[in-house]
Amino acid sequence: MKKVILTLIASAATAGAAQAQTGAAGHPYIGVGVASADHNYAAGGMGGTNLISDGWKASAKIFGGYDFNRNLGVEVGYTDLRSSDFSYTRDGKGINGYSNGYGAYVAGKYTMPVNEQFSAYGKLGLAYSKRKVETNDGQRLNDHDTGAYAALGAEFKLNQNVSFVAEYERYGKTKDYGAKPNVVSVGVKYSF
Repeated sequence: MKKVILTLIASAATAGAAQAQTGAAGHPYIGVGVASADHNYAAGGMGGTNLISDGWKASAKIFGGYDFNRNLGVEVGYTDLRSSDFSYTRDGKGINGYSNGYGAYVAGKYTMPVNEQFSAYGKLGLAYSKRKVETNDGQRLNDHDTGAYAALGAEFKLNQNVSFVAEYERYGKTKDYGAKPNVVSVGVKYSF
């Protein structure tokens, strides 16, 4: 997946250089943010039906992309879905464990400007996500998948280069444990 993301970044940079030579308006950008996803665990054993929610956990997100024009662009990103501890009782025994994971995506982006400062956007692409769970009773689970990525967001331009962004993202299919695929994020974007 890292090779795919690097290839897409290189492709976007090449396309950007080609547009720059033809005089078309386009620009690269980078950003950082804080993302949050709800974490859950199957208290009846992994794969069980009695889920415990560990709540929403804040984690880091980085992203970058290229806007070909004011409407169309491409973006890649990585969200660390953070390590989360959990505990429950099963058959009178205390079970302790943790999960961690991440999500990475590459997506096409369509932006609809509302006015000079505010715009709404949607992204659609491909996501790779991974979850890992370990418990003190010997359970070791790794889950990864490649699936659809989708997001809806809003951007507020502070000035020509700096913007604030907020979005709702979906990383692939529903997970049985660890961070759920629904992620809410806020961040700062810098356009070159």
